[in-house]
Amino acid sequence: MHFSRIPLLLAYLHLACSSQPSAPAPITATLRPLPWGQLNFLHTTDTHGWHAGHLQEPQYSADWGDYISFAHHLQQRADADGSDLLLIDTGDRVEGNGLYDASNPKGKYTFDIMKHQRIDVITTGNHELYAANTSVREFEEVVPDFRDAYIASNLDIYHPKTGKLEPLAPRFRQFTTKNQGIRIVTFGFLFNFHGNANNTVVQPVEDTVKEQWFQDAIRTEDVDLFVVTGHVPVRDSQEFDVIYKAIRDAKWDTPIILFGGHTHVRDYKKYGNKAYAMESGRYMETLGFLSISGLSTGKNDVVHPEASLTYQRRYVDNNLFSLYQHSDTDASTFPTPLGTNVSAAIASARKDLNLDHAYGCAPQDYWLNRAPYPHPDSLLSLLNEQIIPDAFEEAIKKPSIVITNSGALRFDIFEGPFTIDTTFLVSPFTSGFRVLRDVPYEAAANVLKLLNNEGPIMLPDLLALADNGNVVLHDLLPPLPPATEHSLRAQQRVTGEGQIMLHADDPALVPGYTTTDDAGKDGDDTLHAPIQFYNVPNCVAANIGFTPKANPEKVDIVYNEFIQDWVLLALTYLGEERSKEETEMVLGGRSMTEVISGWVGEKWKC
Repeated sequence: MHFSRIPLLLAYLHLACSSQPSAPAPITATLRPLPWGQLNFLHTTDTHGWHAGHLQEPQYSADWGDYISFAHHLQQRADADGSDLLLIDTGDRVEGNGLYDASNPKGKYTFDIMKHQRIDVITTGNHELYAANTSVREFEEVVPDFRDAYIASNLDIYHPKTGKLEPLAPRFRQFTTKNQGIRIVTFGFLFNFHGNANNTVVQPVEDTVKEQWFQDAIRTEDVDLFVVTGHVPVRDSQEFDVIYKAIRDAKWDTPIILFGGHTHVRDYKKYGNKAYAMESGRYMETLGFLSISGLSTGKNDVVHPEASLTYQRRYVDNNLFSLYQHSDTDASTFPTPLGTNVSAAIASARKDLNLDHAYGCAPQDYWLNRAPYPHPDSLLSLLNEQIIPDAFEEAIKKPSIVITNSGALRFDIFEGPFTIDTTFLVSPFTSGFRVLRDVPYEAAANVLKLLNNEGPIMLPDLLALADNGNVVLHDLLPPLPPATEHSLRAQQRVTGEGQIMLHADDPALVPGYTTTDDAGKDGDDTLHAPIQFYNVPNCVAANIGFTPKANPEKVDIVYNEFIQDWVLLALTYLGEERSKEETEMVLGGRSMTEVISGWVGEKWKC
C-alpha cells in the first residue's frame, strides 16, 4: 500500500457516487497527507445527528457508513505496520438533524446507526443532558452499546428504576493498545454545565480532580500516555487547565493528549511540555486526525528523549475522495460490508422519516455567519424582517417586541428545496414562544441591548448575578462565532482574520476551512479558498404592531422560551421584576422549527 503519494489531486470526481443517493459528489481538491505515526487517533465531536453527511455540500458529503469503512482501512494499515489506531468521540451526538430529531422517539434510528462504529473512548455532551428522557436513553442504550469505552468522569444520573444517584458510566479507563502495547489512562469530562435536566448531576471539574479515585488514577504506575477526552473547549478552557495541572502535579513528564469539543471549531493547542489538545469541528464536516510518535511502551520500556516525541494533526474534510486518498482506496475498494449496510440503513431511515419532502424552495442562499447582519443574504435578517413579523402579526393583537436568540438557528439555508430535514438543520430545538404582558416600553426596549452586550452591564456580568451562575452561554450565542472574546479568538484561527490565503487564484480551490492553530497553517487536509465569517448579535428583535417613532407606553415582550431566564434577569436589572408565573404561551406552543417550516410552505413555492 502506498500512502505517501502527496500532494494528491482528486480527479474524475463526476464519476463518483456517495453512499447517500441524494448527496453530491465531492469537488476536486489538493490534499495534504495524514501524518501517520506510532499511535494514531480519529476524532469526531459535535456531530449533532449529521450521520447522513451533508446532502447539499460536496466537501462534507460522506456519511457514517463511509466513516466506518474509512476507519476499517486505517485499522488495517495500523495492523500491517505495527502501529495503533484509536477512535474518539467527545459528545453532542444528538439534536440538529432530521435523522435524529424527526423520529418519535427522537433518535429512534440514530442510536442503532451510530453503534456500529467501534469507538475506543466516548463521552457525553451537554445536548445529551437537556431533556431527562435523552439522558435516560444515553444511560440505557448508548452506554451499554459502547461498554467500557464510555467514560463519564464528572457526570452522574439518577437511575431510572432505583432512583439512586450513580455514575452515568465508568469514571476512567486503563488499557493497553493492540500492537504497540502503549499503556494508556483515559478520562471523559463535561465542562461545568448547569443547563441539564434534574435527573443528572454534573460535578464541577475542579472538585472532581480532588476526588480520591482521580488522584489514584493519575498516579497509576507504568503509564505511557494520558488521554483526556471531554466535551470541553480546548482554547482558554478553565476545565482542561485544571485537569492538565492536576496530572502534571502527579506526573510531571508523562505525555498527555486532550480531545475537546463544544465550540464547533477546528483548533489545536499546545498545553505545555508533551501536552497538546485537539478540537475537530462540527456536524460531521471534520474528521480529526492526530498522531504521536516516540512514546515509551510496555513492550520496549524505552524512555525516549523529548526531541523524539512528536505530535502531528490533520483536519480531514469528510467527503469520499478525501477518504479514498487517505486510505489508498478507490470507489471499488473503499466500501466495506458493514459500512455499506450502515449507509443503507441511513437511507432507509431517511425514507421512513420522509426527510426529503419539500415544504418549498429557497430562492437563494441565506447565511448564518457568512453574511453580515443586517444583510439581504443574512438568515437572521430573513428571520427578523420577514418570518417573525409574518408569523406573529396575526397572532399578536397588541404592540409587541419579539426577541429570539441567534443560537436558535444552527445552520444555513441553501438555494433549492427546503425539506423536512432542512427544518431541523436550521432550528432543531423544541422550545416554543412565551409572552410577558404590559411591560413599560422604556424597559422592554433595553432588554435587547443587555442581551447583546450593549448596555451598561455586560451579559456575562448579568449572568453572574443569577443564582445558577454561568449558565449555558454557548447555546444562547450563535455557534460560529460566539460573541465572547475568548471564543472569538479561537474562531479567528479557523476563519475570518485568522485565515490565510492558499493559492487564492487557483480556480480549483473551493471555499472552506483555512485553519491557523498552535502548530501553524497546514492543519487542514484540503487546500481551500478562505471563507469570511462575520460576528452576529446574540439576539435580534422585531417590533410588531408599532414603529419606533410611535412608541407605545407599554408593550408585550414575546421571546423564544429558551432565553426566558435571560429576559427575566434583564428586566430585573432594569427595575421591572417579573416571574415565570406571569408568562403565557403564544402561537399555540409552536416551536421555531414549526414557525419557519410553516412560513416556507406559504411563501416559497417550488
